[in-house]
Amino acid sequence: MINLKINDIPVSVAEGTTILEAARTLGLKIPTLCHTKLDCMGVEHKSGSCRICVVEVDKRPNLAPSCCTPVTEGMVVKTNSQRAISARRTMLGLLLSNHPKDCLICAMNQNCELQRLAHEFDVHEIKYQGEQNEFPIDVSSGAIRRDPTKCVMCRRCETACNVVQTVGVLSGVNRGFDATVAPENFKPLIETSCTFCGQCVMACPVGSLTEISYKDEVWSAINDPTKHVVVQTAPSVRVALGEEFNLPAGTITTGKMVAALRRLGFAKVFDTNFSADLTIMEEGTELISRLKTGRNLPLLTSCCPGWVNFFEHQFPELLHMPSSAKSPQQMFGSIAKSYYAEKMGLKPSDIIVVSIMPCLAKKYEAARPEFCHDGVKDVDFVLSTRELASMIKEAGVMFASLKDEDYDDPLGESTGASVIFGASGGVLEAALRTANDILSGKDIKNIDFVAIRGLEGIKEATVTVAGKELKVAVCSGLGNARKLLTQIRDGKANYHVIEIMACPGGCINGGGQPYTGSDLKTLEKRKEAIYEADKSFTLRKSHLNPSIQKLYKEYLGEPGSQLAHKLLHTHYFAK
Repeated sequence: MINLKINDIPVSVAEGTTILEAARTLGLKIPTLCHTKLDCMGVEHKSGSCRICVVEVDKRPNLAPSCCTPVTEGMVVKTNSQRAISARRTMLGLLLSNHPKDCLICAMNQNCELQRLAHEFDVHEIKYQGEQNEFPIDVSSGAIRRDPTKCVMCRRCETACNVVQTVGVLSGVNRGFDATVAPENFKPLIETSCTFCGQCVMACPVGSLTEISYKDEVWSAINDPTKHVVVQTAPSVRVALGEEFNLPAGTITTGKMVAALRRLGFAKVFDTNFSADLTIMEEGTELISRLKTGRNLPLLTSCCPGWVNFFEHQFPELLHMPSSAKSPQQMFGSIAKSYYAEKMGLKPSDIIVVSIMPCLAKKYEAARPEFCHDGVKDVDFVLSTRELASMIKEAGVMFASLKDEDYDDPLGESTGASVIFGASGGVLEAALRTANDILSGKDIKNIDFVAIRGLEGIKEATVTVAGKELKVAVCSGLGNARKLLTQIRDGKANYHVIEIMACPGGCINGGGQPYTGSDLKTLEKRKEAIYEADKSFTLRKSHLNPSIQKLYKEYLGEPGSQLAHKLLHTHYFAK
């Protein structure tokens, strides 16, 4: 243990602890901007670049950045000296002098950490006037809006992109006044290997990285009498949306969310859980086929578009391994504009499908050309959890006081197996539940595969399915995916099936979720809520969903049929 004094208070902390961490043990708050502890990503970013956290250390001539200065025996620190506070105000003033003053219309308004610091330091005027940087805004991807003019060079996004996700798209470019963070040669994101996972957006403390919003387009569609506008809601949205309305983290808001969506004017409110069950029917059938033949193993689940983008760019030699099943979002769009359109007597072109997703990569996925047929997209618009909350507030809906309502039929019925898609390990567990029954020919009662649950980056287990031992792995976070896939490619690891999600912890930590949820405690509560929701269902296996059974009987025939392949499967591209 290291003994020191902070503001004349003795404290003992472990060796390697920073001054910032030591101060927090005493209940002392030192302001930070570039520093953040990305708990859910398993890393701590402490570049020391913003200098907002400087403190005075006895016998040192210069102020020290507390976020990256380790404590030493006998150290004497002043966090609130006039010199330290004055330096922080100067640094903050310099940052503000080169930052756009459009706070009222910024997407990060009231969520911006620079704005919060300005408020805490009681800054009401720009002390340092002068020239400001100006960079072009990049909206090429249709998913992520990149505005380098707002960049404060905290470089958190670099840590998310390069260290956590190992995608390597973002880095510091230029020096001095022209310095910012951008892709190589300022390429548009669409021309890079970006996966659009959105973890950089979650890491950005200001409005330099945000989502591209489609709220206006959705409002227009809802108010267009010639269009039949339906909405689908992803599993993890229901356990995070409440945070936007000051409900405790992990509150299950399914019924209130359905009620709110009806009040926004959607013609039908459906559930992505329905198509998650459908995904298991197709992906599970594919898994069973591969297990029987022993070919193209391991099967890699393909529900996550961020992960799909990653393997297309980074591991094209493994393109034979992922399941060809579309994601639940895209399956829903296909069924809505075929089966549902026929039942309702509507033209596919007159149906607008809106998705409420925890993920920014879903925006990119919906725009992929292979998911557009005869000029009609399977999914027209994708809104994040944050965007839905904004629309509910715009419409003046009192979310917390709404009475619960149920989803519409026929695309609103689901099982517990589908809701667990929202947490890391859920897709694999849902597939194993169905495979167990089909291969054994029995209704297996013990259906909880707890060994593959949790927020750990890589989970391995040997599970028994129909009397056969299967080696499985669950991976969340693209950096972890790289480790696992490299071992497979090099012949150092063998599995039967692997689930991979781009975001650490899975969809509960997607790039479109509330900004409040980037800590492990909140993610743990969201995860617990997912499994609580699963247990609330009478039916907890995808193949027992009556609406899914009816869909196959009336329309698709059987899993893996020719029509099912046309509507519910896709192919991948080396990029």
